[in-house]
Amino acid sequence: MADDERIVNAQQINPKDFSWGLWPVVPLYPYGRRQTIRKEVIKDTIWNFDQIQGIFYVVVPIRMTVVKLEAGGLLIYAPVAPTPECIRLVNELVAEHGKVKYIILPTISGIEHKVFVGPFARYFPTAQVFVAPHQWSFPLNLPLSWLGLPPKRTQVLPEDSSKTPFADEFDYAMLGPIDLGPGRFAEVAFFHKRSHTLLVTDSVLSIPDDPPAIVLLDPYPLLFHAKDRASDIVADIQVNRRKGWQRICLFALYFQPSALNIPQWNKVLQDALKAPERSKKAYFGLYPFKWNPDWQRSFDALRGDGRLFVAPILQTLILNRAPQETIDWADKVASWDFEWIIPCHFDAPIKAQAYQFRQAFSFLEKQPAVSGGLFSSSSYPLPEEDFKALREIDTGLNKLGIVPAPKEKV
Repeated sequence: MADDERIVNAQQINPKDFSWGLWPVVPLYPYGRRQTIRKEVIKDTIWNFDQIQGIFYVVVPIRMTVVKLEAGGLLIYAPVAPTPECIRLVNELVAEHGKVKYIILPTISGIEHKVFVGPFARYFPTAQVFVAPHQWSFPLNLPLSWLGLPPKRTQVLPEDSSKTPFADEFDYAMLGPIDLGPGRFAEVAFFHKRSHTLLVTDSVLSIPDDPPAIVLLDPYPLLFHAKDRASDIVADIQVNRRKGWQRICLFALYFQPSALNIPQWNKVLQDALKAPERSKKAYFGLYPFKWNPDWQRSFDALRGDGRLFVAPILQTLILNRAPQETIDWADKVASWDFEWIIPCHFDAPIKAQAYQFRQAFSFLEKQPAVSGGLFSSSSYPLPEEDFKALREIDTGLNKLGIVPAPKEKV
């Protein structure tokens, strides 16, 4: 079956194909039922496997990338939930292109990525597992084998990328670990030389105007967030799906943008009693959001022209703890001649050049250098008012001594 046919016919597949039994470990929506869409992004070379995850119907794609090796076989970057459907789709590629040889965990802080690696690796018992250095767990720092990773075939990625068995085809650069007090942040960007493709986890992203195909498989979260009040009954039409998606993006990236107000809870409860839909699926009529009429202005500023940017959460709470280290890493990544970027979230693949990647990190610089003929600091700034909630969180965590203070821009 062709990939586009899978999208159309996904609802006709046995529901057991979507089963993910370990969902209580990281209880994110859609919990134990995860559908997968496979998309070939570079012919006979690279495939994306998309699923969704979220909280309170703030659903965004989470993505695994599969790369065909020149000598045969496959490399997996950032596994997703190994549902029967997902494993079947991978095995179709195995039958055509060779076995899974390498599985990469490119992050140390993303539990939504870590949780899948061990279970995924068990389906491919000959694959070598490589993980980003300085892995940690909370509340106890456990050995990798205790986190479900196969002990006899799991190893830490060496600092020198030439020391790996896939060095002829891939280079990589490590960011971090960045100290965040109770935890750490790190990411490993992979560069596939033959296809000129950059694989990243969370560091940069781009958001589309319309919801991605994986989100459209179940439009209910989109319609939920398209409401203006609890009493609304939202028609399932394209304009409402887009409206819900754009608000979801603002939620996911800002937590609380300036255009969003949270009503008093007595008002929320009163409105819930009047809501036409009060089922468990509808959170019993609870809708604790009130959007200003100009909310889309915040989305348009975030979306821009489909540009690359660093998520506001990373800008405000993480990367500003290590500005020089982050800039040095971005410089190294920007030295590669990539033409495509595939992040683990939101849009992919993204047509982009190295200077556009580097430009995304200009928020860490006092006087950003001219790059690609553009001044990166003023090309497309995000509205400062939308950062208010994140900056308040940052200040509060710092005052309590939970996280270290941000460092000055470089």
